[in-house]
Order: sequence, then C-alpha cells, then structure tokens
Amino acid sequence: MPDRESIPLPTTPAEVGARDAVRRRALVVLSLGQVLGGIGFGSTISLGAVITERLMGDDALAGLPTAAVTLGAALLAMPLASLASRAGRRPALALGMLLALVGVVLVVVGTASGLFPVLLIAFALIGAGQAANLQSRFAATDLATDRTRGRDLSIVVWATTIGAVLGPNLIGAGEAIGEAVGMPPLTGPYLFTAVAQLLAIALYFVALRPDPLLLARTSSAGAPHASATRRAQADRPGAARYAVLAIAGSHGVMVSVMAMTPLHLVHHGAELTVVGLTISLHIAGMYALSPVFGILADRLGRVATILIGQALLAASLVVAAMGADSTLAVTLSLILLGLGWSGATVAGSALLTEASSPERRTTRQGRSDAIMNVVGAAGAAVAGGVLGLIGFAGLAACALAVVAVVVIGGVRAARSTHSADAATGPVEL
Repeated sequence: MPDRESIPLPTTPAEVGARDAVRRRALVVLSLGQVLGGIGFGSTISLGAVITERLMGDDALAGLPTAAVTLGAALLAMPLASLASRAGRRPALALGMLLALVGVVLVVVGTASGLFPVLLIAFALIGAGQAANLQSRFAATDLATDRTRGRDLSIVVWATTIGAVLGPNLIGAGEAIGEAVGMPPLTGPYLFTAVAQLLAIALYFVALRPDPLLLARTSSAGAPHASATRRAQADRPGAARYAVLAIAGSHGVMVSVMAMTPLHLVHHGAELTVVGLTISLHIAGMYALSPVFGILADRLGRVATILIGQALLAASLVVAAMGADSTLAVTLSLILLGLGWSGATVAGSALLTEASSPERRTTRQGRSDAIMNVVGAAGAAVAGGVLGLIGFAGLAACALAVVAVVVIGGVRAARSTHSADAATGPVEL
C-alpha cells in the first residue's frame, strides 16, 4: 500500500477498529526495529572506549567514541525529523539504519588502519542508528490516544531491552568469529551489528505501511474543530521546554557515567565479560521497566514521573560515589542509572508530544533529540578528563549537579501546572 494511501477518518466502529489495527501493527514493527537497533547500540557502547584506549593509549580520549555517537545522533536528528515530516516515518527510520551500517564498516576500517579520525567518523555515523531508535519512540505516539500515549511509547522503548541486553553478551562470540576470519581485535562483535542493521532496514521498508505519521496527519486534518479551550491548550511551550530539559539533562548524566564505566572496571581488573554483563544490566534498567514508567506517566502525570526518574538517578550517583572500588556497587549504580533515565525519558517524551501542537510536534521532537545528544556528547567528552582528574566517584558527584537542575525545573513546572489548572481547568501532564 503506498504511504499516502490511508484509512479514511474513522467515524464508525469498523473504521475506528481499522485505524486501531494499523496502530497495533505499527507498534509491532517499531518494537522489532528497536530489538535490532538495540543489538548494535549495546556492542558500540561496550567497546568504543576500550578500542580507543588501546589504540591511542590515553584515558582522556576514551570518551570520544561515545561522544561521537551522541554527536552524530544530534547532527542527524533534525534532518531525519525533517524527512519524516515530509515523507513519513518509514524512509527516515530506514535511512538512519543505513547510515549506521556504513559506520559499522568504517569502525573495522579505522581500527585496522589505526586512523583515529576514521574511527570517530564511523561512530558518528553509527549515531544515525541511535537517532532512528529515538525517533521510533515518537513514532509510537503518532496514532496513540491521550490515555495510552505513555504506554504506547514505553512499549517501543521496552522492546530495545532484548537487543540491547543481547548485544554486549555477544562480545565473546563476536571476538571468536572475528579472530577466525582475521578481523582486527575487538571488532568481531560488529559483525552482529551489521546483520542487525540490514534486517532493520528491510523491516522498515517492507512492513511499516501505512506510515503512522502520514495516517495521523490525514486523520487530524479531517477531524472536527476542537473547542476554544482545547485549542488554547494544544500548544504549551513552557511544558515543552521543561520536557526538553528533563530529557537532555537525564541523558547527559546517563551517558557521561556509562561511557566511563567500562574503562573504570577494566582499570580495576575486570574482564571484558564482566564489563559486558554490567552494561547489559544497565541497558536492561534503561528499557526493561519502561512500560511501568509509561503507566505511571499516564496515571500519576508526566512531571511526577520525571521527578521519580531524578530520584533514581540521584540514588545511582550516590552509590557510584560511595562504592567506586566495588564492582558490585558499580553494577548496582548502573542499573539505577538506567532506571532513572527510563523514567525521565518516557515521561518527558510523552509530555513533549502532547504539549506540542500537531504542526510543531515533529520539529520539536527532532530538536529535542538533537539537544539531548549534544548534551550527551559533551558529557561523554568531558567525562574522560574528569575521570582522569578526580576518579569515578568524582564524576558521579559532578553529575549530581545536573540532576538538581532538572529537579528544580520540575518543581517550577508543577507549580505552573497548578496555576494553569486553576485558571483554565485541568491540563493533564
């Protein structure tokens, strides 16, 4: 079915059922795509710092691959969002995965040749896959209702658990295969990444039809005019700005600490298998309980759930600072770090979507992804130097300041919401 052919605006139970069937199908396709994308994401994060340290011999540079991934995702977030706005989610998601596939090939080339600039370009291109994965969560909201937006978004986020946990645990098998075929050390696991990217490209091109964004836009265009109050509440720039702050701040904290964890563990004598397990548990924390946070966001409110996420992030950083010399404590810290990121990201993404009018929504979503990845890139780039100067505990203490900023913003957002409720009636966050 061509993308621009869509089911007519639902006005009967049968039409409503048909549109809902498209929504469910899109959720399945997006979830499968997240599984495949998660495989590549987990391996990339686990190995990037170690490859760089061994290639360059400088701990301060170890955060640059993660910084390149997040910077690449930031640079490509707006172009992919613009493409989605013009042509739909399907070509945007497929293009992101294609660019990531090119990046995987260049990782092997850069490692084999010892050319660090090539390696950084490769990781930046892999960031396109991360940008596509992030865009998938917004695609899940295209056909969602107000009551299910958080849940639908969190289902797609949850699906990343499978691939993201599997990816780091394929490091050992990938290394064995890579060694058998003569690949450079530490690059064998990227064979699994390449296969996953190819499958994701095929999945989006073939199965994401009709395109959920184009269908939602067609339905919205034909919808009856809303009341004056509803139109006034349709765009809430203040709430949207706080959502961007919460998403970006939480992402920056998560990336800066996670990027340095593999190197910190290796320096304390941990084997690569232990590193892989630790990152797997962290990524499980990021995604496995996202449906719980989606339900909380729908029931307790978006801002309340964001603040729950900040409490989990703060707990993570305290554990990391107090138990930096303990592998068990670092692992527990990484799990809490993932949970805090999940709560803030799921609730913040739902808040951003519903606080933006349809004509501004896709642009704001792309801008939010760009900002969060710029913040993540800066955090990862600075984290290597901070680790070298004041250690892992000092890095965790510095990250607490960012959590405090998001909490203060959340308290102010909650007060603004109460004021708006008193003036104009309930506005669900």
